[in-house]
Amino acid sequence: MNFYSLNHKAPKVSFKDAVIKGIAPDKGLYFPESISALPHSFFEKIEALSDHEIAFRAIHQFVADDVPDEKLKEIIANVLDFDFPVVEIEDNVATLELFHGPTMAFKDVGARFMANCLGYFSRGEKSEITVLVATSGDTGGAVANGFLGVEGVKVVILYPSGKVSDIQERQLTTLGENITALEVDGTFDDCQKMVKTAFLDEALSKNRRLTSANSINVARWLPQLFYFLFAYKQAKSKQQEIIFSVPSGNFGNICAGMVAQRLGMPVKHFVASTNVNDTVPAFMQTGNYHPKPSTPTISNAMDVGDPSNFIRIRHLFKDDFKTLSENLSSYTFSDDETQEALLKIYKNSGYVADPHGAVGYLGLKKYQQNHPETYGIFLETAHPVKFLDVVEETIGQSLEMPPQIQKVLGKEKKSIAVKSYEEVKSYLLKS
Repeated sequence: MNFYSLNHKAPKVSFKDAVIKGIAPDKGLYFPESISALPHSFFEKIEALSDHEIAFRAIHQFVADDVPDEKLKEIIANVLDFDFPVVEIEDNVATLELFHGPTMAFKDVGARFMANCLGYFSRGEKSEITVLVATSGDTGGAVANGFLGVEGVKVVILYPSGKVSDIQERQLTTLGENITALEVDGTFDDCQKMVKTAFLDEALSKNRRLTSANSINVARWLPQLFYFLFAYKQAKSKQQEIIFSVPSGNFGNICAGMVAQRLGMPVKHFVASTNVNDTVPAFMQTGNYHPKPSTPTISNAMDVGDPSNFIRIRHLFKDDFKTLSENLSSYTFSDDETQEALLKIYKNSGYVADPHGAVGYLGLKKYQQNHPETYGIFLETAHPVKFLDVVEETIGQSLEMPPQIQKVLGKEKKSIAVKSYEEVKSYLLKS
């Protein structure tokens, strides 16, 4: 299968080339040439399939030309070595826990899948590939962990100074080896702009092989559809209409869920739940897309004012606003509402959510006000301990520190402070 640019001014490329390029020469995101639905029998008998079998069949059509079946099975086994439980916390309300991986965030799946693919594609190559990535929180740690020690790959992570949690910062600044953190004086949007500028800088591209590990990269984005299918398998026995509420920042995760829907997953509706960075909720109200500077919140991984992947969602629905509205609702919530939800969830069920999951819960409950017959699953995208101060202060309880987090707490932070794209470029050329 080939992938084409959503700006339609660049040649089609293979999956391998789309992964290595990251973004098309015309600045567009790559998108699969076709999405073929899986047979009805796949979903009718999904309970009998292992997660590895589900993942293999779901991703196969997109990667088969470049990744042999046996290698793909090996990659999936390397990526999916932890659980994705659906935990019911109220009648008709459950959460899909995506924090059981090495960095305790949903991005472990995409980062590990991409790292394994890029490691496979880079075998025997003489020149090093530099993975350049911007993070608003969890991407950095997941990418750092996924690519740590991968031969022939150097990772450079840009993150906004003072705008990620302490644990998130430690996960991306303490590993060393082939991982470097650039601490940017600015916002996530500034980091993302620098990354995009680097890809389009001819002087830089002549001297360095660059790719991105943000969700703009197809190998980071597409594998996220796996756990929507895993959740459907677990909730299918409810025999109710299932909806997903996805805490959304750059909108890659919810877009992957919509690709799972296009594969035939019997889920009719998604809720994109955001914090006060409400570009998409405003679009769903008006039909007008107006990106804006991002605003810092306690759910910092969603502090995105111009979400890159929303163009993929619009393309998936042929930019037909009516059809998109039938499949997607989007709501915005404040920090105060988020903390109220954290406390409500804890008091009512004893469940400890993180701020992003709490936003997902709020979006789900708002949708269910008019659709009470649905079975709603909100995504708990990171372990609450990664937002320790906010969660403990809100619920009035101390959290136990998981081993994945304990191992980074005593390590020394190492980062390079930068203020401009020129400083980033200078570092990349010298490194």
